[in-house]
Amino acid sequence: MKKLQKLFPSMDGNEFQREETLSYFRTVLTKIDELKDPNKLTLGEMPEYTEGYYNRIIQNADVPKTGVPMEEVIQELLKLVEGHRFVNRNYVANAAPLPNIASIIGNLVMVLVNGNNIWDVEGPAAATAEVEITSMLSKLIGYDESISAGYTTWGGQGAVFNSLRLAIARYAPSSNQNGVPQNLYCFCSELSHYSLYKSVEATGIGVENMIRVKANADHSMNLEDLKEKMEYVIAKGGIPLYVLATMGTTDTFGVDDLEGIKRIAEELERTNGIYPIYIHADSAMGGMYTFFNNYDFESNPLRFEDNVNEVLKSYQQKFKHIKLADSMVFDFHKLGQTPYITSLFLIKNREYLKYVDLDAEETPYVGNRGYGSYHTGYTLECSRMGSALTIYASLLAFGIEGYQELLANYIRVNITFREMLIKEVPNMVITNEVSPITTFRFYPENTKWNDELNGLLTLEEIMEINQFNDEFAEVIGEERDTVFFGNTKKQRLVEVVNSNKRISVYAHKFFAISPYTTIEEVERYVGFLKEHQEYFIKTRSSENILIRA
Repeated sequence: MKKLQKLFPSMDGNEFQREETLSYFRTVLTKIDELKDPNKLTLGEMPEYTEGYYNRIIQNADVPKTGVPMEEVIQELLKLVEGHRFVNRNYVANAAPLPNIASIIGNLVMVLVNGNNIWDVEGPAAATAEVEITSMLSKLIGYDESISAGYTTWGGQGAVFNSLRLAIARYAPSSNQNGVPQNLYCFCSELSHYSLYKSVEATGIGVENMIRVKANADHSMNLEDLKEKMEYVIAKGGIPLYVLATMGTTDTFGVDDLEGIKRIAEELERTNGIYPIYIHADSAMGGMYTFFNNYDFESNPLRFEDNVNEVLKSYQQKFKHIKLADSMVFDFHKLGQTPYITSLFLIKNREYLKYVDLDAEETPYVGNRGYGSYHTGYTLECSRMGSALTIYASLLAFGIEGYQELLANYIRVNITFREMLIKEVPNMVITNEVSPITTFRFYPENTKWNDELNGLLTLEEIMEINQFNDEFAEVIGEERDTVFFGNTKKQRLVEVVNSNKRISVYAHKFFAISPYTTIEEVERYVGFLKEHQEYFIKTRSSENILIRA
Protein backbone atom coordinates (compact mmCIF):
# COMPACT_ATOMS: atom_id res chain seq x y z
CA MET A 1 0.00 0.00 0.00
CA LYS A 2 2.93 2.35 0.68
CA LYS A 3 3.91 2.07 -2.98
CA LEU A 4 0.42 3.04 -4.13
CA GLN A 5 0.27 5.96 -1.70
CA LYS A 6 3.18 7.50 -3.59
CA LEU A 7 0.89 7.86 -6.60
CA PHE A 8 -1.23 10.38 -4.67
CA PRO A 9 -0.60 13.90 -3.36
CA SER A 10 0.62 13.95 0.21
CA MET A 11 -1.78 13.80 3.15
CA ASP A 12 0.31 16.08 5.35
CA GLY A 13 1.73 18.53 2.81
CA ASN A 14 5.30 17.31 3.22
CA GLU A 15 7.99 18.95 1.14
CA PHE A 16 9.38 15.75 -0.40
CA GLN A 17 6.14 14.71 -2.10
CA ARG A 18 5.41 18.28 -3.13
CA GLU A 19 8.79 18.64 -4.82
CA GLU A 20 8.37 15.28 -6.52
CA THR A 21 4.98 16.34 -7.93
CA LEU A 22 6.39 19.70 -9.01
CA SER A 23 9.23 17.90 -10.79
CA TYR A 24 6.65 16.00 -12.85
CA PHE A 25 4.87 19.23 -13.72
CA ARG A 26 8.19 20.83 -14.62
CA THR A 27 9.15 17.94 -16.89
CA VAL A 28 5.83 18.06 -18.77
CA LEU A 29 5.95 21.84 -19.20
CA THR A 30 9.59 21.79 -20.25
CA LYS A 31 9.15 18.99 -22.78
CA ILE A 32 6.07 20.61 -24.32
CA ASP A 33 7.94 23.92 -24.57
CA GLU A 34 10.79 22.13 -26.33
CA LEU A 35 8.31 20.97 -28.99
CA LYS A 36 7.13 24.51 -29.75
CA ASP A 37 8.15 26.24 -32.97
CA PRO A 38 6.62 29.71 -33.56
CA ASN A 39 6.67 29.04 -37.31
CA LYS A 40 4.61 25.85 -36.99
CA LEU A 41 1.18 25.10 -35.64
CA THR A 42 1.94 21.67 -34.23
CA LEU A 43 4.04 20.47 -31.33
CA GLY A 44 6.83 18.41 -32.85
CA GLU A 45 6.11 16.33 -35.94
CA MET A 46 2.56 15.63 -37.07
CA PRO A 47 1.73 11.91 -37.34
CA GLU A 48 0.67 10.49 -40.69
CA TYR A 49 -3.03 9.80 -40.26
CA THR A 50 -3.17 6.97 -42.74
CA GLU A 51 -6.18 4.70 -43.13
CA GLY A 52 -4.91 2.18 -40.60
CA TYR A 53 -3.64 4.70 -38.01
CA TYR A 54 -6.38 4.21 -35.42
CA ASN A 55 -6.77 0.51 -36.18
CA ARG A 56 -3.14 -0.02 -35.15
CA ILE A 57 -3.80 1.85 -31.92
CA ILE A 58 -6.81 -0.37 -31.19
CA GLN A 59 -4.80 -3.53 -31.79
CA ASN A 60 -1.82 -2.49 -29.66
CA ALA A 61 -3.68 -1.00 -26.67
CA ASP A 62 -3.57 -3.01 -23.42
CA VAL A 63 -3.71 -2.09 -19.73
CA PRO A 64 -0.31 -3.00 -18.23
CA LYS A 65 -0.39 -5.84 -15.73
CA THR A 66 1.69 -3.84 -13.27
CA GLY A 67 1.99 -0.08 -13.10
CA VAL A 68 4.92 1.61 -14.82
CA PRO A 69 7.11 4.32 -13.24
CA MET A 70 5.85 7.91 -13.40
CA GLU A 71 8.74 8.86 -15.68
CA GLU A 72 7.48 6.34 -18.22
CA VAL A 73 3.90 7.54 -17.81
CA ILE A 74 5.06 11.07 -18.63
CA GLN A 75 6.98 9.86 -21.68
CA GLU A 76 3.89 8.10 -22.99
CA LEU A 77 1.81 11.23 -22.48
CA LEU A 78 4.38 13.32 -24.31
CA LYS A 79 4.19 10.91 -27.25
CA LEU A 80 0.50 11.76 -27.54
CA VAL A 81 1.33 15.47 -27.57
CA GLU A 82 3.58 15.03 -30.64
CA GLY A 83 1.75 16.54 -33.59
CA HIS A 84 -0.96 18.17 -31.47
CA ARG A 85 -1.98 21.59 -32.73
CA PHE A 86 -0.89 24.46 -30.52
CA VAL A 87 -2.78 27.72 -30.86
CA ASN A 88 -0.20 30.31 -31.78
CA ARG A 89 -0.08 33.03 -34.43
CA ASN A 90 -0.57 30.40 -37.17
CA TYR A 91 -4.02 29.28 -35.98
CA VAL A 92 -6.82 31.37 -37.51
CA ALA A 93 -9.40 28.63 -38.07
CA ASN A 94 -11.96 28.56 -35.31
CA ALA A 95 -12.88 29.41 -31.72
CA ALA A 96 -10.24 27.13 -30.20
CA PRO A 97 -8.49 29.05 -27.45
CA LEU A 98 -4.97 29.50 -26.18
CA PRO A 99 -5.75 29.29 -22.42
CA ASN A 100 -4.32 32.14 -20.38
CA ILE A 101 -1.99 31.35 -17.48
CA ALA A 102 -4.44 32.44 -14.76
CA SER A 103 -7.08 30.07 -16.13
CA ILE A 104 -4.55 27.23 -16.25
CA ILE A 105 -3.74 27.85 -12.59
CA GLY A 106 -7.45 28.01 -11.77
CA ASN A 107 -7.87 24.68 -13.55
CA LEU A 108 -4.98 23.24 -11.57
CA VAL A 109 -6.51 24.37 -8.27
CA MET A 110 -9.78 22.73 -9.33
CA VAL A 111 -7.95 19.45 -10.01
CA LEU A 112 -5.93 19.54 -6.81
CA VAL A 113 -8.93 20.05 -4.52
CA ASN A 114 -11.18 17.91 -6.78
CA GLY A 115 -14.42 19.36 -5.50
CA ASN A 116 -17.72 18.02 -6.79
CA ASN A 117 -19.67 21.13 -7.67
CA ILE A 118 -23.05 19.53 -7.04
CA TRP A 119 -22.91 20.47 -3.34
CA ASP A 120 -20.93 22.97 -1.32
CA VAL A 121 -20.13 20.32 1.28
CA GLU A 122 -18.27 18.39 -1.42
CA GLY A 123 -16.95 21.37 -3.36
CA PRO A 124 -16.97 24.60 -1.34
CA ALA A 125 -14.27 26.31 -3.42
CA ALA A 126 -16.12 25.75 -6.69
CA ALA A 127 -19.50 26.60 -5.14
CA THR A 128 -18.23 29.92 -3.82
CA ALA A 129 -16.53 30.72 -7.14
CA GLU A 130 -19.70 29.86 -9.03
CA VAL A 131 -21.82 32.18 -6.90
CA GLU A 132 -19.21 34.91 -7.28
CA ILE A 133 -18.82 34.76 -11.07
CA THR A 134 -22.62 34.55 -11.45
CA SER A 135 -22.91 37.83 -9.56
CA MET A 136 -19.98 39.44 -11.41
CA LEU A 137 -21.33 38.61 -14.85
CA SER A 138 -24.97 39.35 -13.95
CA LYS A 139 -23.94 42.88 -13.02
CA LEU A 140 -21.92 43.15 -16.23
CA ILE A 141 -24.86 42.35 -18.54
CA GLY A 142 -27.62 44.02 -16.52
CA TYR A 143 -29.29 41.11 -14.72
CA ASP A 144 -30.30 41.74 -11.10
CA GLU A 145 -27.67 39.73 -9.23
CA SER A 146 -29.99 39.31 -6.27
CA ILE A 147 -32.45 37.19 -8.28
CA SER A 148 -30.30 35.74 -11.09
CA ALA A 149 -28.68 32.31 -11.02
CA GLY A 150 -25.92 30.56 -12.91
CA TYR A 151 -23.99 27.35 -13.11
CA THR A 152 -21.23 25.90 -15.24
CA THR A 153 -22.23 23.41 -17.88
CA TRP A 154 -20.99 21.61 -20.99
CA GLY A 155 -20.57 24.51 -23.37
CA GLY A 156 -23.07 26.49 -25.41
CA GLN A 157 -24.83 23.23 -26.25
CA GLY A 158 -25.40 22.57 -22.56
CA ALA A 159 -26.81 26.07 -22.10
CA VAL A 160 -29.23 25.67 -25.02
CA PHE A 161 -30.39 22.28 -23.74
CA ASN A 162 -30.80 23.49 -20.17
CA SER A 163 -32.67 26.62 -21.27
CA LEU A 164 -35.06 24.55 -23.39
CA ARG A 165 -35.56 22.22 -20.45
CA LEU A 166 -36.45 25.25 -18.29
CA ALA A 167 -38.83 26.59 -20.96
CA ILE A 168 -40.70 23.27 -21.20
CA ALA A 169 -40.99 22.78 -17.45
CA ARG A 170 -42.03 26.41 -16.88
CA TYR A 171 -44.83 26.13 -19.44
CA ALA A 172 -45.90 22.60 -18.48
CA PRO A 173 -44.79 21.78 -14.91
CA SER A 174 -46.37 18.34 -15.16
CA SER A 175 -44.21 17.49 -18.19
CA ASN A 176 -41.52 16.16 -15.87
CA GLN A 177 -43.93 13.41 -14.89
CA ASN A 178 -46.25 13.09 -17.90
CA GLY A 179 -43.96 13.87 -20.82
CA VAL A 180 -43.59 16.84 -23.15
CA PRO A 181 -46.75 18.25 -24.81
CA GLN A 182 -46.79 17.60 -28.55
CA ASN A 183 -47.78 21.09 -29.69
CA LEU A 184 -44.69 23.03 -28.56
CA TYR A 185 -42.62 24.91 -31.14
CA CYS A 186 -39.13 26.42 -31.11
CA PHE A 187 -37.74 29.09 -33.43
CA CYS A 188 -34.20 29.87 -34.50
CA SER A 189 -32.27 31.47 -37.35
CA GLU A 190 -31.42 29.32 -40.33
CA LEU A 191 -27.79 30.15 -39.49
CA SER A 192 -27.98 29.24 -35.81
CA HIS A 193 -25.79 26.57 -34.25
CA TYR A 194 -27.01 22.97 -34.37
CA SER A 195 -27.39 22.97 -30.57
CA LEU A 196 -31.12 23.58 -30.77
CA TYR A 197 -31.52 20.83 -33.37
CA LYS A 198 -29.90 18.38 -30.97
CA SER A 199 -31.91 19.73 -28.03
CA VAL A 200 -35.35 19.38 -29.64
CA GLU A 201 -34.36 15.82 -30.49
CA ALA A 202 -33.24 15.05 -26.94
CA THR A 203 -36.18 16.71 -25.16
CA GLY A 204 -38.76 14.98 -27.33
CA ILE A 205 -40.15 18.15 -28.90
CA GLY A 206 -38.97 16.84 -32.24
CA VAL A 207 -37.10 18.38 -35.14
CA GLU A 208 -40.30 18.98 -37.10
CA ASN A 209 -41.37 21.41 -34.38
CA MET A 210 -38.19 23.45 -34.77
CA ILE A 211 -38.92 26.34 -37.15
CA ARG A 212 -36.01 27.89 -39.02
CA VAL A 213 -36.29 31.62 -39.66
CA LYS A 214 -34.70 33.32 -42.66
CA ALA A 215 -31.58 35.40 -42.11
CA ASN A 216 -30.96 38.96 -43.25
CA ALA A 217 -28.00 40.12 -45.30
CA ASP A 218 -26.10 40.81 -42.06
CA HIS A 219 -26.76 37.20 -40.91
CA SER A 220 -29.24 38.25 -38.23
CA MET A 221 -32.68 36.68 -37.90
CA ASN A 222 -35.36 38.25 -40.13
CA LEU A 223 -37.96 39.57 -37.68
CA GLU A 224 -40.80 39.72 -40.22
CA ASP A 225 -40.28 36.06 -41.05
CA LEU A 226 -40.11 35.21 -37.34
CA LYS A 227 -43.40 36.96 -36.61
CA GLU A 228 -45.13 35.42 -39.61
CA LYS A 229 -44.04 31.90 -38.66
CA MET A 230 -44.99 32.35 -35.02
CA GLU A 231 -48.43 33.63 -36.03
CA TYR A 232 -48.88 30.64 -38.31
CA VAL A 233 -48.06 28.24 -35.46
CA ILE A 234 -50.55 30.01 -33.16
CA ALA A 235 -53.26 29.92 -35.85
CA LYS A 236 -52.79 26.15 -36.15
CA GLY A 237 -53.17 25.65 -32.40
CA GLY A 238 -49.48 25.35 -31.63
CA ILE A 239 -47.61 26.97 -28.74
CA PRO A 240 -44.60 29.16 -29.57
CA LEU A 241 -42.52 28.08 -26.60
CA TYR A 242 -38.95 29.16 -27.22
CA VAL A 243 -36.84 31.46 -29.38
CA LEU A 244 -33.10 31.01 -29.75
CA ALA A 245 -31.52 34.41 -30.34
CA THR A 246 -28.05 33.92 -31.74
CA MET A 247 -25.62 36.53 -30.44
CA GLY A 248 -22.73 35.76 -32.75
CA THR A 249 -23.22 33.01 -35.32
CA THR A 250 -20.47 30.40 -35.41
CA ASP A 251 -19.18 31.18 -38.89
CA THR A 252 -19.99 34.83 -39.53
CA PHE A 253 -20.69 36.42 -36.12
CA GLY A 254 -24.18 37.48 -37.13
CA VAL A 255 -25.99 39.04 -34.14
CA ASP A 256 -29.76 38.75 -33.83
CA ASP A 257 -31.89 41.74 -32.85
CA LEU A 258 -32.75 40.66 -29.31
CA GLU A 259 -34.76 43.80 -28.59
CA GLY A 260 -36.84 43.21 -31.72
CA ILE A 261 -37.38 39.53 -30.86
CA LYS A 262 -38.55 40.48 -27.37
CA ARG A 263 -40.92 43.10 -28.78
CA ILE A 264 -42.50 40.57 -31.16
CA ALA A 265 -42.83 37.98 -28.40
CA GLU A 266 -44.58 40.41 -26.05
CA GLU A 267 -46.88 41.65 -28.82
CA LEU A 268 -47.96 38.10 -29.67
CA GLU A 269 -48.44 37.29 -26.00
CA ARG A 270 -50.75 40.30 -25.56
CA THR A 271 -52.66 39.81 -28.81
CA ASN A 272 -53.24 36.08 -28.45
CA GLY A 273 -53.28 35.67 -24.68
CA ILE A 274 -50.54 33.06 -24.80
CA TYR A 275 -48.00 32.01 -22.19
CA PRO A 276 -44.74 34.06 -22.09
CA ILE A 277 -42.30 32.91 -24.77
CA TYR A 278 -38.90 31.89 -23.42
CA ILE A 279 -35.95 33.64 -25.10
CA HIS A 280 -32.45 32.24 -24.75
CA ALA A 281 -29.50 34.28 -25.99
CA ASP A 282 -27.04 31.86 -27.53
CA SER A 283 -24.08 34.10 -26.76
CA ALA A 284 -21.50 31.31 -26.74
CA MET A 285 -19.59 33.05 -29.51
CA GLY A 286 -20.32 36.70 -28.79
CA GLY A 287 -20.98 36.89 -25.06
CA MET A 288 -17.54 38.27 -24.24
CA TYR A 289 -18.37 41.44 -26.19
CA THR A 290 -20.79 42.35 -23.38
CA PHE A 291 -17.60 43.51 -21.66
CA PHE A 292 -18.04 46.67 -23.76
CA ASN A 293 -21.62 47.32 -22.58
CA ASN A 294 -20.51 50.17 -20.32
CA TYR A 295 -17.51 51.36 -22.31
CA ASP A 296 -17.48 55.11 -23.03
CA PHE A 297 -16.73 55.29 -26.75
CA GLU A 298 -16.79 59.08 -26.76
CA SER A 299 -13.91 59.50 -24.31
CA ASN A 300 -12.40 56.17 -25.50
CA PRO A 301 -10.12 55.66 -22.46
CA LEU A 302 -8.24 52.72 -24.03
CA ARG A 303 -7.49 54.78 -27.16
CA PHE A 304 -8.86 52.36 -29.74
CA GLU A 305 -8.40 53.39 -33.36
CA ASP A 306 -11.42 55.06 -34.96
CA ASN A 307 -12.32 52.09 -37.16
CA VAL A 308 -12.02 49.66 -34.24
CA ASN A 309 -14.01 52.03 -32.04
CA GLU A 310 -16.87 52.16 -34.55
CA VAL A 311 -17.17 48.38 -34.77
CA LEU A 312 -17.13 47.95 -31.00
CA LYS A 313 -19.67 50.73 -30.60
CA SER A 314 -22.01 48.94 -33.01
CA TYR A 315 -21.64 45.77 -30.93
CA GLN A 316 -22.48 47.68 -27.78
CA GLN A 317 -25.79 48.71 -29.36
CA LYS A 318 -26.61 45.04 -30.00
CA PHE A 319 -25.27 43.36 -26.88
CA LYS A 320 -26.68 45.85 -24.37
CA HIS A 321 -30.09 44.24 -24.92
CA ILE A 322 -28.93 40.80 -23.80
CA LYS A 323 -30.46 41.54 -20.40
CA LEU A 324 -33.88 41.09 -22.05
CA ALA A 325 -33.23 37.37 -22.54
CA ASP A 326 -34.46 34.82 -20.01
CA SER A 327 -31.03 33.22 -20.09
CA MET A 328 -27.69 33.46 -21.84
CA VAL A 329 -24.27 31.84 -21.80
CA PHE A 330 -20.63 32.83 -21.43
CA ASP A 331 -18.38 30.38 -23.26
CA PHE A 332 -15.07 31.40 -21.73
CA HIS A 333 -13.31 28.59 -23.60
CA LYS A 334 -13.85 30.61 -26.79
CA LEU A 335 -13.01 34.32 -26.72
CA GLY A 336 -12.46 34.21 -22.95
CA GLN A 337 -9.27 32.24 -23.59
CA THR A 338 -9.71 29.53 -20.95
CA PRO A 339 -9.36 25.71 -21.16
CA TYR A 340 -12.17 23.40 -22.29
CA ILE A 341 -14.82 23.25 -20.88
CA THR A 342 -15.57 26.51 -19.07
CA SER A 343 -19.10 27.75 -19.77
CA LEU A 344 -21.46 29.61 -17.47
CA PHE A 345 -25.21 29.26 -18.06
CA LEU A 346 -26.77 32.43 -16.69
CA ILE A 347 -30.50 32.66 -15.82
CA LYS A 348 -32.31 35.95 -15.32
CA ASN A 349 -34.68 34.67 -12.61
CA ARG A 350 -33.63 31.87 -10.29
CA GLU A 351 -37.30 31.08 -9.64
CA TYR A 352 -37.28 29.20 -12.97
CA LEU A 353 -35.06 26.56 -11.39
CA LYS A 354 -37.87 25.33 -9.15
CA TYR A 355 -39.49 23.77 -12.22
CA VAL A 356 -36.56 21.42 -12.78
CA ASP A 357 -35.22 20.90 -9.28
CA LEU A 358 -35.30 17.37 -7.88
CA ASP A 359 -37.31 16.45 -4.82
CA ALA A 360 -35.19 15.82 -1.72
CA GLU A 361 -36.14 12.12 -1.64
CA GLU A 362 -34.66 11.70 -5.11
CA THR A 363 -31.21 12.76 -3.92
CA PRO A 364 -30.45 10.69 -0.81
CA TYR A 365 -26.72 10.94 -1.51
CA VAL A 366 -26.22 14.70 -1.25
CA GLY A 367 -27.96 17.92 -0.46
CA ASN A 368 -30.81 16.84 1.81
CA ARG A 369 -28.77 16.97 4.99
CA GLY A 370 -28.95 19.62 7.67
CA TYR A 371 -25.57 20.96 6.62
CA GLY A 372 -24.57 22.71 3.41
CA SER A 373 -26.76 25.25 1.61
CA TYR A 374 -25.70 25.12 -2.05
CA HIS A 375 -27.16 22.00 -3.65
CA THR A 376 -27.48 22.11 -7.43
CA GLY A 377 -30.02 19.35 -7.93
CA TYR A 378 -31.57 21.44 -10.71
CA THR A 379 -28.66 20.85 -13.10
CA LEU A 380 -28.91 18.10 -15.66
CA GLU A 381 -25.51 16.88 -14.55
CA CYS A 382 -25.14 15.13 -11.24
CA SER A 383 -21.42 15.44 -10.49
CA ARG A 384 -20.01 18.68 -11.95
CA MET A 385 -16.44 19.80 -12.36
CA GLY A 386 -15.61 23.05 -10.61
CA SER A 387 -14.74 25.02 -13.73
CA ALA A 388 -16.04 28.20 -12.07
CA LEU A 389 -12.57 28.37 -10.47
CA THR A 390 -11.03 28.62 -13.92
CA ILE A 391 -13.37 31.43 -14.99
CA TYR A 392 -12.90 33.21 -11.66
CA ALA A 393 -9.10 33.23 -11.99
CA SER A 394 -9.33 34.57 -15.52
CA LEU A 395 -11.74 37.37 -14.59
CA LEU A 396 -9.45 38.46 -11.77
CA ALA A 397 -6.32 38.43 -13.92
CA PHE A 398 -7.76 40.29 -16.92
CA GLY A 399 -10.42 42.51 -15.44
CA ILE A 400 -12.84 44.32 -17.73
CA GLU A 401 -10.15 46.43 -19.40
CA GLY A 402 -7.86 43.48 -20.06
CA TYR A 403 -10.63 41.67 -21.91
CA GLN A 404 -11.57 44.85 -23.75
CA GLU A 405 -8.02 45.24 -25.07
CA LEU A 406 -7.81 41.56 -26.07
CA LEU A 407 -11.16 41.59 -27.88
CA ALA A 408 -10.42 44.88 -29.59
CA ASN A 409 -7.23 43.41 -31.01
CA TYR A 410 -9.22 40.72 -32.80
CA ILE A 411 -11.31 43.42 -34.48
CA ARG A 412 -8.16 45.38 -35.36
CA VAL A 413 -6.54 42.33 -36.96
CA ASN A 414 -9.68 41.48 -38.95
CA ILE A 415 -9.99 44.98 -40.37
CA THR A 416 -6.36 44.90 -41.48
CA PHE A 417 -6.75 41.40 -42.93
CA ARG A 418 -9.82 42.41 -44.93
CA GLU A 419 -8.20 45.51 -46.35
CA MET A 420 -5.05 43.68 -47.45
CA LEU A 421 -6.92 40.65 -48.83
CA ILE A 422 -9.16 42.87 -50.98
CA LYS A 423 -6.11 44.73 -52.30
CA GLU A 424 -3.99 41.65 -53.07
CA VAL A 425 -6.50 39.02 -54.27
CA PRO A 426 -8.90 40.33 -56.96
CA ASN A 427 -10.84 37.06 -57.48
CA MET A 428 -12.10 37.11 -53.86
CA VAL A 429 -14.91 38.77 -51.93
CA ILE A 430 -15.49 39.30 -48.20
CA THR A 431 -18.85 37.74 -47.33
CA ASN A 432 -19.64 39.04 -43.83
CA GLU A 433 -19.51 42.21 -41.78
CA VAL A 434 -16.46 43.24 -39.75
CA SER A 435 -16.13 41.01 -36.69
CA PRO A 436 -13.66 38.72 -34.93
CA ILE A 437 -14.35 36.47 -37.93
CA THR A 438 -13.83 37.20 -41.62
CA THR A 439 -15.43 34.90 -44.20
CA PHE A 440 -14.28 35.11 -47.80
CA ARG A 441 -15.01 33.34 -51.07
CA PHE A 442 -12.85 32.77 -54.15
CA TYR A 443 -13.87 32.56 -57.81
CA PRO A 444 -12.12 30.85 -60.74
CA GLU A 445 -12.06 34.15 -62.64
CA ASN A 446 -14.25 37.19 -61.95
CA THR A 447 -16.20 37.58 -58.73
CA LYS A 448 -19.96 36.95 -58.89
CA TRP A 449 -20.94 37.70 -55.32
CA ASN A 450 -23.59 40.31 -56.09
CA ASP A 451 -25.24 37.98 -58.60
CA GLU A 452 -25.24 35.20 -56.00
CA LEU A 453 -26.78 37.46 -53.36
CA ASN A 454 -29.48 38.63 -55.74
CA GLY A 455 -30.43 35.14 -56.91
CA LEU A 456 -29.23 35.66 -60.49
CA LEU A 457 -27.14 32.48 -60.83
CA THR A 458 -28.23 28.94 -61.49
CA LEU A 459 -27.92 26.08 -59.04
CA GLU A 460 -25.17 24.60 -61.21
CA GLU A 461 -23.17 27.85 -61.27
CA ILE A 462 -23.22 28.21 -57.49
CA MET A 463 -22.34 24.55 -56.98
CA GLU A 464 -19.38 24.97 -59.34
CA ILE A 465 -18.11 27.94 -57.30
CA ASN A 466 -18.71 25.96 -54.11
CA GLN A 467 -16.65 23.09 -55.48
CA PHE A 468 -13.87 25.51 -56.40
CA ASN A 469 -13.74 26.76 -52.80
CA ASP A 470 -14.05 23.25 -51.37
CA GLU A 471 -11.10 22.02 -53.42
CA PHE A 472 -9.03 25.03 -52.41
CA ALA A 473 -9.88 24.38 -48.73
CA GLU A 474 -8.38 20.90 -49.14
CA VAL A 475 -5.22 22.36 -50.71
CA ILE A 476 -4.50 24.85 -47.92
CA GLY A 477 -5.69 22.33 -45.32
CA GLU A 478 -2.79 20.09 -46.27
CA GLU A 479 -0.48 22.87 -45.11
CA ARG A 480 -2.37 23.65 -41.91
CA ASP A 481 0.91 23.38 -40.01
CA THR A 482 1.98 26.65 -41.69
CA VAL A 483 -1.28 28.63 -41.38
CA PHE A 484 -4.54 26.97 -40.40
CA PHE A 485 -7.58 28.71 -41.94
CA GLY A 486 -11.14 27.61 -41.24
CA ASN A 487 -13.93 26.98 -43.70
CA THR A 488 -17.68 26.55 -43.71
CA LYS A 489 -20.24 24.96 -46.01
CA LYS A 490 -23.07 27.10 -44.68
CA GLN A 491 -21.98 30.70 -44.76
CA ARG A 492 -25.47 31.73 -45.83
CA LEU A 493 -28.34 30.54 -48.05
CA VAL A 494 -29.09 32.19 -51.41
CA GLU A 495 -31.80 31.85 -54.03
CA VAL A 496 -31.12 30.57 -57.55
CA VAL A 497 -32.95 31.13 -60.84
CA ASN A 498 -33.73 27.50 -61.64
CA SER A 499 -34.86 26.05 -58.30
CA ASN A 500 -37.19 26.89 -55.43
CA LYS A 501 -34.60 25.57 -53.01
CA ARG A 502 -32.20 28.05 -51.42
CA ILE A 503 -28.57 26.99 -51.76
CA SER A 504 -25.81 27.02 -49.16
CA VAL A 505 -22.72 29.09 -49.92
CA TYR A 506 -19.23 27.76 -49.11
CA ALA A 507 -16.60 30.14 -47.76
CA HIS A 508 -13.25 30.27 -46.00
CA LYS A 509 -12.82 31.63 -42.52
CA PHE A 510 -10.23 33.76 -40.78
CA PHE A 511 -10.79 33.70 -37.02
CA ALA A 512 -8.35 35.66 -34.87
CA ILE A 513 -8.29 33.77 -31.57
CA SER A 514 -4.71 34.02 -30.29
CA PRO A 515 -3.11 37.04 -28.57
CA TYR A 516 -0.12 36.36 -30.84
CA THR A 517 -2.28 37.07 -33.89
CA THR A 518 -1.43 40.72 -34.48
CA ILE A 519 -1.55 43.12 -37.42
CA GLU A 520 2.16 42.47 -38.01
CA GLU A 521 1.25 38.90 -39.01
CA VAL A 522 -1.47 39.85 -41.52
CA GLU A 523 0.85 40.21 -44.50
CA ARG A 524 2.01 36.62 -43.99
CA TYR A 525 -1.58 35.31 -43.85
CA VAL A 526 -2.55 37.10 -47.04
CA GLY A 527 0.69 36.08 -48.76
CA PHE A 528 -0.02 32.43 -47.95
CA LEU A 529 -3.51 32.65 -49.47
CA LYS A 530 -2.35 34.58 -52.52
CA GLU A 531 0.50 32.19 -53.29
CA HIS A 532 -1.61 29.07 -52.88
CA GLN A 533 -4.54 30.52 -54.79
CA GLU A 534 -2.35 31.32 -57.80
CA TYR A 535 -0.82 27.84 -57.72
CA PHE A 536 -4.26 26.22 -57.29
CA ILE A 537 -5.80 28.04 -60.26
CA LYS A 538 -2.80 27.23 -62.45
CA THR A 539 -2.74 23.50 -61.62
CA ARG A 540 -6.53 23.20 -61.76
CA SER A 541 -6.60 24.76 -65.22
CA SER A 542 -3.88 22.38 -66.40
CA GLU A 543 -5.82 19.38 -65.10
CA ASN A 544 -8.99 20.54 -66.88
CA ILE A 545 -7.09 20.91 -70.15
CA LEU A 546 -5.73 17.37 -69.80
CA ILE A 547 -9.22 16.00 -69.05
CA ARG A 548 -10.75 17.71 -72.10
CA ALA A 549 -7.87 16.51 -74.28
